[in-house]
Amino acid sequence: MAAMIRTTPFHERTSALNQTGLWEHWSNHLTAVKYQQSEKFEYFAIRNGAGLFDTSPLYKYRFHGPGAERYLAGIMARDPRIPVGRAQYALWCDDKGFVVEDGVLMRVAEDDFLLTAAEPNLAYFRDLADGRAGTGVTIDEVTDEYGVLSIQGPRSREILGSVAPEANALPYFGLSKSKIAKKDVLVSRTGYTGDLGFEVWVPAKDALKVWDAVWKAGETKALTPFGMTALYMARIEAGLILLDVDFRNARFAWTSEDRSTPIELGFGWMFRDLESSDRVFLGREALRREIADKTSRWKITGLTVDWHDWDRFHDAAGLIPPKDHTPVQDEYYIYDDDLKQLGYATSLMYSPMLQRHIALARVPLAMAAPGSRVKLEWPVNHKYEYFDAYVGRLPLFNPERRTA
Repeated sequence: MAAMIRTTPFHERTSALNQTGLWEHWSNHLTAVKYQQSEKFEYFAIRNGAGLFDTSPLYKYRFHGPGAERYLAGIMARDPRIPVGRAQYALWCDDKGFVVEDGVLMRVAEDDFLLTAAEPNLAYFRDLADGRAGTGVTIDEVTDEYGVLSIQGPRSREILGSVAPEANALPYFGLSKSKIAKKDVLVSRTGYTGDLGFEVWVPAKDALKVWDAVWKAGETKALTPFGMTALYMARIEAGLILLDVDFRNARFAWTSEDRSTPIELGFGWMFRDLESSDRVFLGREALRREIADKTSRWKITGLTVDWHDWDRFHDAAGLIPPKDHTPVQDEYYIYDDDLKQLGYATSLMYSPMLQRHIALARVPLAMAAPGSRVKLEWPVNHKYEYFDAYVGRLPLFNPERRTA
């Protein structure tokens, strides 16, 4: 029987660097949890230098043909009619306005788009095309055709630009064709760390040569491979949502409690021109009604825990107040002063950069204004205590270099 666990085009290099031997499964591929004993070291490479991450397991789809733009404009919640050479964060919804999934959409040519996704979507997209006569779009899964190498951090431009000069001039969410080690690549100024960063799409057969060229360029600039733990740390600080943690795929949720609209997830800014736009897309009417009738149930926000409270409760229990940076991607409930439940945190951690405990949380709209105070439930000595926490605008960590 063939092995079910697969490896990425970069695995020969990532396995040689993985000193811990710790792997997890990501879309049936092996991906490193951490390369060395301290994932915090890898995290600081992202924030202070440059980190290298293999993001190849993402599902990848190509939409091409004369009807590609028209098809995507009818599916994507955010208007996909972007210029050639641009990328954007993308969402697609069901007809009730609930989010199915998210990814990054790239317009490579006039009639050629690439889209990433966390889960399989090929049959879903093709079924939607079959239901629209004369779409003029061909939809292909190209997941196995490319390796994707992510270079993130304040020195990423310096490193990548030395082997792919086009990267030096790329604007935020810009993309360009280039060559690395004489191999054709596609470079985008994107990433999942909330920092300055780039991603390189390379044909799978050329993946190792491109890795080697980037690695050599970063040898004297402290380029460090990082794994999933460091990635999760960075994404929580950056307020970047994660499927099956901060939201669920509406297609597979049992109840509406596990479904979210883009507006509830904090993307209302995508729909400011909805009333004046004539673009008809899946979920449009439901979103229009949600905006007009103000029926959003909650909003995902940042939380910062009051450090005085954190120290006080742990001191009273005879404990050294922990400052554990390990991401906790699970539900912890939030309350008002009378301990009536308001919502819940979905992702928590101690941020080494902010030196505070932070979280992403679903809070009712009445409490979503920055500065609003809630109580976060957290166990101390095997019982729950209730810590003051303050709502903050996402992203909680947002360096200027990210978009500069």
